[in-house]
Amino acid sequence: MHRCNASQMECTVSSMDSADTTSQIAPALEPPKAIFDEHRRSFATARVILALVLREMSTQYGRSPGGYIWAILEPIGMIVILSVGFSLLVRMPSLGNGFVLFYASAYLVFSHYKSIEKATNKAIAFSRPLLFYPAVTWLDALLARIILNTLTNLLNMILIIGGVIFLFAPGIVPYYPPMIEAVALATLLGVGVGTLNCFLMGVSPLYTTLWKMATRPLMIASGVLYIMEDLPDAARDVLWWNPLIHITAMFRTGIYPYYHAQFLSPMYVVAIGLGSFAIGLLFLNSYNKNIINNE
Repeated sequence: MHRCNASQMECTVSSMDSADTTSQIAPALEPPKAIFDEHRRSFATARVILALVLREMSTQYGRSPGGYIWAILEPIGMIVILSVGFSLLVRMPSLGNGFVLFYASAYLVFSHYKSIEKATNKAIAFSRPLLFYPAVTWLDALLARIILNTLTNLLNMILIIGGVIFLFAPGIVPYYPPMIEAVALATLLGVGVGTLNCFLMGVSPLYTTLWKMATRPLMIASGVLYIMEDLPDAARDVLWWNPLIHITAMFRTGIYPYYHAQFLSPMYVVAIGLGSFAIGLLFLNSYNKNIINNE
C-alpha cells in the first residue's frame, strides 16, 4: 500500500511538473491582423494617390503640345510683360537695378500660392467620377493635386530664379532660408484657403462667382508690383492684413540682402493657413458626399 501510494505520488508530481513545463513554453505569437490591415490600407492609399497624380499629369500637361514646357513658359511670359511694361513707366524698380528679377522675386511665390489654392479648391470637382469608387476618397484627391502642383511649382521657381540671376544679376547671392520659409508659408496658405474654398464652392455656386470677383486684384494687393515701404501709412495698415504681402516680401528678403521688411509676421500667415485648413477639413469630412452628389 505504501509503495503504491508512493508511486502514485511520484506520478502525480511528475505530471504536475510536465504540466508546468508545458505551460511555461508559450506558443508562437502571430502578428495581430490589425497591423497587416493597417499596412495594406496605407499601401492602397499611396497607390491611389500616385494614380491620381499620374492622371493629373496626363490631363493637365499631357494633352497640350509641349506639356511641361508651358508650365515654365507661362510665368516667364508674365514676368517679361511686367518688366517691359513697367520699365516704360519708371526708370528703376524699388529694389535692385533690374525689373526682371524684381518682379520674378515676388510673382513666382505669388503664382505658387494661386496654383495650390486653385488646384485644392477644384480637387473634388476634378476627381468626382472617381470618388464614387470606395477605394478613392476626397482626401486622396486633395493630396494628389497638392503634391503634383507643389513639385511642379518648386521646379519652376528653381529654374526661373536661377536663370534670371544668371542672366540679369550674376553678382547676387541669394539667402535661401527666408526664400524657403516664404515658399512653405505660400504652400500652407494655398492648401488652407483652397481646402476651405473646396467646401464653400461645393455647397454654393454663388460663392464661386464672388470669390473670382474678389480675387481679381489680388496680385496688385499682394506686393508683386511694389514693396510695402513705398506706400503711405494708411495703405500699409490695410494691406498688412493680406497674408500674401508678408510672403512676397519675405521671399524678396532672400533675393535682396539689404532689404529688411520690418512688418513681416509669419505667425499671422500660419494662423490663417492652419485655421482655414482645419475649418475646411471639418466641413468636408461632414459634407463631402453632398458635394460629390451635387456636382
